Amino acid sequence: MKKYFQSLGYIIFLGVSSYAIITAIKSYEKPFSLYENPLVWIALVAVVLVVLLKEFLNITALQQAEKLRMEKDGITPEEVDIWAGVKKIIKRWTKARALEEESEIILDHNYDGIKELDNSLPPWWLYMFYATIIFGVVYLVRYHVLGADNQATEYNKEMAEARMELQKYQATSPNVFDISTVTQLTDASDLTRGKAVFNLNCAACHAPDGGGGIGPNLTDKHWILGGGFKNAFNTIYNGGRDGKGMVAWSKTLKPNDIQKVASYVLSLQGTTPAKPKDPQGDIWVENTVEEVSSKDSIK
Repeated sequence: MKKYFQSLGYIIFLGVSSYAIITAIKSYEKPFSLYENPLVWIALVAVVLVVLLKEFLNITALQQAEKLRMEKDGITPEEVDIWAGVKKIIKRWTKARALEEESEIILDHNYDGIKELDNSLPPWWLYMFYATIIFGVVYLVRYHVLGADNQATEYNKEMAEARMELQKYQATSPNVFDISTVTQLTDASDLTRGKAVFNLNCAACHAPDGGGGIGPNLTDKHWILGGGFKNAFNTIYNGGRDGKGMVAWSKTLKPNDIQKVASYVLSLQGTTPAKPKDPQGDIWVENTVEEVSSKDSIK
């Protein structure tokens, strides 16, 4: 009776586990993602381990029963070749001949006493060879006759999908900017916020009125790394010249605050600071030089 209860419990466990796993797979968008849904993999591994354990116990019980039967029949278990089944399978898949049987397949000719055996090709190798032929035919028909997408086409499609996903993400994420599309802000509230961030982080080097100090004057038309909004945004975001320019503020400020600071810096153009620093860099004329989108920016 105990055996029947164990079997019933095993069947119930498999049924409930299978139902739970199938439900989870249908519910999740990416059910087999280890990072997003680890519980699915834990459940699968648990079910596999239980099944393997159950089979191991069954095999062990059968072996014990067989051992007792052989002892009852007067057969010593040690005399039985437990690998007989495995050896039979290997022989069937290799068609190997024993050393004493080689005289049956030896060929008549020889080369300086070296004789050749007429061995058959191993079935495992022959079946793999047939499989490659079938694969080659399917591949030829699919990609060269029916015109299915090749690797280059699939790559281009995936890249296009990735760009679309990136655009959707950027459209819904206010703190993500594309330097090629970010624009200068002119709203008073944005400039007020930009001024506040400037006074807190930038005024120590550029002076509160932008006249310059350790850093260059931000009110004149001279720029070290190019003027214009995108250059200003880039320099603040990525930092100035290596070794002697200002740090990259992207590690401290949010991109939307950098956008507001860059907009405020450009609003200082043409103003008269109390103690303006001498001009540095070249005169920037709008639209005469293409604004950059790498680590080349304002001062």
